[in-house]
Amino acid sequence: MNHRCLKNTFTIFTFCGLGILLQSCGKPSHEAEGAGADWAHYLGHPTSNQYSTLDQINRDNVGKLEVAWTYVTGDRAMYQANNLVVDGILYTVTPNSRVIALDGASGEALWTFDPDSVHEELANNNERGLMFWRDGEKGRILTMKGSYLYTLDAITGKRVTSFGKDGWIHLGEDLDVEYTPNAFLKTPGHIYKDMFIIGTNVAESVPGAVRAFDVRTGERRWIFHTLPRPGEIGSETWPEDYLEKTGGASDWSGLAIDGERGIVYLSTETAGPDFYGGERFGENLFANSVVALDANTGERLWHQQLVHHDLWDLDLPQPPTLLTVNHEGEKRDIVAQGTKMGLLFVFDRVTGEPLWPIEERPAPVSRIPGVKAWPTQPFPSKPPPLVRQKYTEDDVSTISPRAELMTREVLSQSGNFGPYPPPSLEQVVMFPGYDGGMEWGGAAADPDGILYVNVSEMPWFYQLIPTRQTDGAPLSSGELLYRANCASCHGLDRTGNLAGGFPALSGVSERLTRELVMQFIVKGGGRMPTFDRLKEDDRNAIVDFLFGIETPVSRRVAADDIPPYVFRGFQRWFDDEGYPAIKPPWGTLNAVDLNTGDIKWKVPLGEFEELTKRGIPITGTENYGGPVVTAGGLVFIGATSDSKFRVFDRETGKTLWEHDLPFDGNATPSTYLENGKQYVVISCGGAKKKPVHGGTVVAFALPD
Repeated sequence: MNHRCLKNTFTIFTFCGLGILLQSCGKPSHEAEGAGADWAHYLGHPTSNQYSTLDQINRDNVGKLEVAWTYVTGDRAMYQANNLVVDGILYTVTPNSRVIALDGASGEALWTFDPDSVHEELANNNERGLMFWRDGEKGRILTMKGSYLYTLDAITGKRVTSFGKDGWIHLGEDLDVEYTPNAFLKTPGHIYKDMFIIGTNVAESVPGAVRAFDVRTGERRWIFHTLPRPGEIGSETWPEDYLEKTGGASDWSGLAIDGERGIVYLSTETAGPDFYGGERFGENLFANSVVALDANTGERLWHQQLVHHDLWDLDLPQPPTLLTVNHEGEKRDIVAQGTKMGLLFVFDRVTGEPLWPIEERPAPVSRIPGVKAWPTQPFPSKPPPLVRQKYTEDDVSTISPRAELMTREVLSQSGNFGPYPPPSLEQVVMFPGYDGGMEWGGAAADPDGILYVNVSEMPWFYQLIPTRQTDGAPLSSGELLYRANCASCHGLDRTGNLAGGFPALSGVSERLTRELVMQFIVKGGGRMPTFDRLKEDDRNAIVDFLFGIETPVSRRVAADDIPPYVFRGFQRWFDDEGYPAIKPPWGTLNAVDLNTGDIKWKVPLGEFEELTKRGIPITGTENYGGPVVTAGGLVFIGATSDSKFRVFDRETGKTLWEHDLPFDGNATPSTYLENGKQYVVISCGGAKKKPVHGGTVVAFALPD
């Protein structure tokens, strides 16, 4: 091994669930346009631009890429880490939140840190990265697991005991609440000077915040309340006594920093509860907002809210991306923010002024008494949406005649209202869906002002269900589960819909045995999909309800603080073959010219080979994880559900190369230079919908 970093003593911070990159405290954060020989920051750079200045791998030779090395972590779960590489050492955080240092040229393991050796029974968070900071001859990496953030020596993997309490801090402390809640973070923040700045994942009842900590000691430097406290700016957008009824509004998707100006940009989530907003009517600042703060003090500079009074879990799903464009003949430093709705909002970094006008359009009115929807929602005039904004009859599935018939029938029963369906006790289509549109993998941007981002086009269902009977008594567990899983087809009163192929379930115990009903639930049949994903106790509770057997009252429903309505549950809309119930494309990669606001190119991302063999054009797939763009003219991306790693021409969108991965690469890749050779590396661990997961790092390079 010939690691440049062995000349120095390094220290690494690992905070399981959150990866933060730390940079030299005396240098401006944007000293380079992007990552160079090292990939020393989450998403490559404090600007979160996912751009590399390396060009050894380029259009002319990318077809020769081959596997350079593979490392199997031994963990088997979703693996979302964007790996760091500093001075020839690759640092990854595994699906079970262990930190492993690998030789960047060979994949040989150097050391491992397991947070479970410090604190027992910590929850795994599917961390998306780590942090690195160098102060003179020393460096530190942060990692997190559960509510604990750890600091490690980068050469040995040992805790740096001068940080916090014996090398760790608890992220539930210093949140300005009366107790110490659980708090964690999947997505890293960034370093500014000698501070690391992070968001936090908290429960829906805990007010969110973004904080800066001293990188050496772990002491809090400043805090910004993303859910403002009474008297603070933004508190006027909440009802009276709001802090007793809500929480959240935090930043879980990541940050970006303009180091030269000293500005940090946030992207926040909705307030809690996610779907019932009857007790928090108002615009609800600073939820669902891009917020610019003074990185030295945490003072708010400007904000733009992109969803008002969110009732649909439309968190801002990815970090802001900083880049420079030529807008109307003038160089402008901008911040671009993607949304689950597939919209791109673009603002001046300093003033927050939109580059193109934002229009407030009327939104559907709530269908539930006591639940009010905000009357308008913002839409950018440019760029155009990257996904369809409404499921219409022209969008019914074309995969097969049966799929077309079934999707047309469901659409006629459910209807669609775009990305902001009215709160309703009846099933409606949610499209764009809860997972986007854009997702947490981030967007890449090159120095020419082109932004590259992948999106999904998956339809979902949206429905609220009552948690009380008409006389106010609580529901049994079985009835609540029936309402959540069955009532949309068979009716709340179990009378069914014979015209639609859904039989009545009233009196079912007189017609069918319990065993046969359970078989239908587990295996499906006719128009009925399988519900094998339900827990056995839940399936039994539903059958008990259908057969008139009393079951214990659900603690969730019986509690006095449960709202009158709850969300039916996250349910994708599939056809009977298991494909998205909408006309393709189901996933695309897009290049957007932010100089002009126009889409430069759009191509399908991902493939179902069995459909291609049936003569169906490539459909794209639902995708998680983001792209990396390089000076070599390439866009690297995994993300798809077909376990492929692909390279596209950044000018045309043409596929130049692809390779099979051992599992889905649902992570943003990294690229770096070691011993004069450029490598591209990606974490592979499977996807949400797949029962088999893994934890493998795969590195690619050109042959010697």
